[in-house]
Amino acid sequence: MSKFSNIVQEIDDKYKALNQKTEAHLEGLLWSKPITYWDYIQTDALLNLQVQRTTLPDENVFIMYHQINELLFKMILWEIKQLSYTEKPTTAFFTERLMRISRYFDMLTTSFTIMGDGMEVEQYMKFRHTLTPASGFQSAQYRMIEFCSTDLINLIDYRFRATIDRNTPYEHALEHLYWQAAGKDYATGEKSYFLKEFEKRYKKEFLDCMEEYNTINLWRKFKEIPESDQKNPELIAAMRHYDHTVNITWVMGHLNAARKYIDNGKGDGEATGGSDWKKYMHPKYQRRIFFPELWSEQELATWGE
Repeated sequence: MSKFSNIVQEIDDKYKALNQKTEAHLEGLLWSKPITYWDYIQTDALLNLQVQRTTLPDENVFIMYHQINELLFKMILWEIKQLSYTEKPTTAFFTERLMRISRYFDMLTTSFTIMGDGMEVEQYMKFRHTLTPASGFQSAQYRMIEFCSTDLINLIDYRFRATIDRNTPYEHALEHLYWQAAGKDYATGEKSYFLKEFEKRYKKEFLDCMEEYNTINLWRKFKEIPESDQKNPELIAAMRHYDHTVNITWVMGHLNAARKYIDNGKGDGEATGGSDWKKYMHPKYQRRIFFPELWSEQELATWGE
């Protein structure tokens, strides 16, 4: 049987298994148009997603940069999902997928020069007010990456960790996550408008994600592999690289870019969402660490310094 005949037979087998008529699908091919790059990538739709709110040219840089970030976040979540839903992943597979995820964050880290050096401060200080009260804090995908990476206890505000464990209701845990402090009045606990809107839009998705990845987050998957493999130097290096990249390198890149534009050399700038952005963003204050067991006491004590 020729290669062509084999392919036709496999196609026929495929549609019979689906209780479909192969002839109907083949006839449909007669009238279908060949795919093009712009149709496959949806280029026209993608390039029309940039809608400025001002006439300042550099606002377009700001919009596109953050849209690229969200696409990379989506890629990261896609890779985590594949790893988390793989039963008994091998050490090689675990390491390879983790490095894929890390490379996406490496790309995010090095890309801060695009925003840090690619916009005029004067323009940013004008168009930023059109963003109020929106904030990068409101990236839901970034929050989901955190939920998918580590146990919830590692994302809880340090002030409340002693009162929360794995039996704590998800909604209660959500109220005590480290980033809640950035959206609440420290004295009264009153939530800001941008935090209320954020939760109004994403609270159900967050609770679902927290529950879904409670036992299959990256740390839990790491603990599933044989104990001897958990000591594999390459895998440990990959885990540490990911942890450090997400929670120190990327965060500091973001912080330094914010300092340039928000502070503008005065030290008293306010974020568009109104958060205490220095303490919210700096890793030494939040001390979010995905895999604390993989770091020494000294490394933990000086995290982010």
